[in-house]
Amino acid sequence: MQKIFLIILICGRQKSSKELHGTTSNFIFLASLKMHLNKISLFNYKNFSEASFDFDIKINCFVGKNGIGKTNVLDAIYHLAYGKSYFNPLAVQNIKHGEEFFVIDAELEKNDRTEQIVCSLKKGQKKILKRNGKAYDKFSDHIGFIPLVIISPADRDLIVEGSETRRKFMDSVISQLDSTYLHQLIQYQKVIVQRNALLKYFALNHTFDNDTLSIYNEQLNEYGKSIFEKRKDFLEQFIPIFNIHHQAITGSEETVQLVYESHLFEKDLLTLLQENINKDRALHYTSSGIHKDDLSFEIDSHPIKKFGSQGQQKSFLIALKLAQFEFLKKQSGVKPILLFDDIFDKLDETRVAKIVEMVNSETFGQLFISDTHPERTEAIVKSTHQTYKIFNL
Repeated sequence: MQKIFLIILICGRQKSSKELHGTTSNFIFLASLKMHLNKISLFNYKNFSEASFDFDIKINCFVGKNGIGKTNVLDAIYHLAYGKSYFNPLAVQNIKHGEEFFVIDAELEKNDRTEQIVCSLKKGQKKILKRNGKAYDKFSDHIGFIPLVIISPADRDLIVEGSETRRKFMDSVISQLDSTYLHQLIQYQKVIVQRNALLKYFALNHTFDNDTLSIYNEQLNEYGKSIFEKRKDFLEQFIPIFNIHHQAITGSEETVQLVYESHLFEKDLLTLLQENINKDRALHYTSSGIHKDDLSFEIDSHPIKKFGSQGQQKSFLIALKLAQFEFLKKQSGVKPILLFDDIFDKLDETRVAKIVEMVNSETFGQLFISDTHPERTEAIVKSTHQTYKIFNL
């Protein structure tokens, strides 16, 4: 798989809003819009039988001992934005032990309009997501309505886990801004499943039908080409933002890279599928395509997983998530909700000071913080000179 470093030269005149609307590969810059979560109620969600919280429009802190449910409240907020848990992808396992259902009910203020978002699940049934009493036919229609970024110790999976985790990161950012991209991604995955099933059928029945396979190849090529181009466009805009944040956090002492790796830098997908047909028949699955793309995290041109210290990895991940926040804010015109899950326990004073500086500069909108040390949390939020609430769980 070929590696391509994306280097951006920003020059010339700024594009008009009309020009940006005229192409699906560009995102749209909007004026700043207001958004904040007013309140949330939880019923049988994880360790909560019933709980309600009324939020400050700026900073909200959940403090208490480990295992008390601080992260679960943050995960419920994440659930409202993405229709799923950040920490547990098996939906039924988010139901409180011994119960049959969960409900997350929240009130959101966006663009001077009050919105009600409800997410619920009953065992044996499909999850339901409603906005103002009307259920979504497809969860994908809701993605992007609540821009949100979470920074958590669990983000280390982006470094230590396989390529799928990093693809999901890319896809989640792009999908919040581009519903067409999300639709293409869903369709591509469906065709991959169908093509793989056909390859297995061929193997089990000792047969082969190239005409039928060609239909799937054409569909994959159509969706894959568009997804590939949009991932490239995204990274061309995202990488400079990431570099700025990383330099601010580390004082420009380290050289890091985000490197996009894709088979499609070498050849178009249709050619790859045709050339790898014998390999695919032997493996019983599709071995090339954008579902094999990766985003390599590197320090001094070496994998940060192997050559980066814990501190360097931590700086890399925080810069990555702050870049995600900045990118979503610029493109959507809304300051995303930002969830800080137990990160003050993992940060040194320099990184904490950087975050406080960003809060005071009005970089962030509404913040939700979890921490095990009430005194430390209150000292940090007081130093921001912003309004706040502390919830002792």
